[in-house]
Amino acid sequence: MRALLIAVMASLVAAAGADASDLPLSLPLGLQEQAAWIPDDNPLTPEKIALGKQLFWDKRWSRNGTLACVSCHDPNHGWADPRRVSTRFDGTPTPRHSPTLVNRLFSDVQQWAGTRTSLEDQAIRASDQTPELLVKNLGPIAGYREQFRKVFGTDVTPDGVAKAIAAYERTILSGNAPYDRFRAGDAGALSPAARRGLALFEGKARCAPCHAGFNFTDEGYHNLGVGMDRDTPDLGRYTVTKDDRHRGAFKTPTLRDVARRPPYMHDGSLKTLAEVVSFYDRGGTPNAWLTTAIQPLNLTATEQADLVAFLEALTGQVAAEVTSPPRLPD
Repeated sequence: MRALLIAVMASLVAAAGADASDLPLSLPLGLQEQAAWIPDDNPLTPEKIALGKQLFWDKRWSRNGTLACVSCHDPNHGWADPRRVSTRFDGTPTPRHSPTLVNRLFSDVQQWAGTRTSLEDQAIRASDQTPELLVKNLGPIAGYREQFRKVFGTDVTPDGVAKAIAAYERTILSGNAPYDRFRAGDAGALSPAARRGLALFEGKARCAPCHAGFNFTDEGYHNLGVGMDRDTPDLGRYTVTKDDRHRGAFKTPTLRDVARRPPYMHDGSLKTLAEVVSFYDRGGTPNAWLTTAIQPLNLTATEQADLVAFLEALTGQVAAEVTSPPRLPD
């Protein structure tokens, strides 16, 4: 699937045949339309987004009817999982903590190790489901059959399920945080501690090179040493590329809404933002593939608290119509 780096607004006008006032997606303060990733074969439309939202919240299409996407990506928990690691349909643990879905509109490759080439790929493979069983579970539901024919011109298909869910996930957008209002000219939007934390973030604490740009991520992979002191560590990006330089490297997550979604890191091993800052202050966990970008910071206790205050100021707003549960079809 070819992904185009395109402007959201132009894409939606072309896709939906609408003028700007009818667009199914708007960007909150602080986000940038030029950075959006929308596959050329899956344009956003209001009908497709509505279908995807229902599928995202519906347990009936999972292998045993007990899990939905929302089970591991809770909108009340920063669209991530409050558990250290998520569980499969049979209750067995997965090896990693579910990453947030916030602002995935601005990324093509997904997951901690980049194992999914797109949100569409992630949606269909995350279900622990076979295409045949998916169609068997959803096909008899009249409300889904009707919507699929309207949106895709087909009966229920695995490809359509993936495209609809991905379309909905691209609307999970968080912005208009205190940081954004501060950047827009509201000097009182950040507390004194958060302003000091911002200066540390961009300077002494060395956060900005990796947590870069408006979405606070370079979308790259880095070895911080998390879990690398275990007997059999998770090797992250290396499992995909088999490149020794990627041993123990994991994707830089967005920091938007980060205060809403503990625990942290790919293994959920750090419970609080204070623990995360302390981990970075120590210079991570030494290992042969530790990125050169992480070094001891020698932050004082006050500086560490100020940095946490700034991270909390990245808590934004997701539209209510995105977060509210849908009515599922019969």
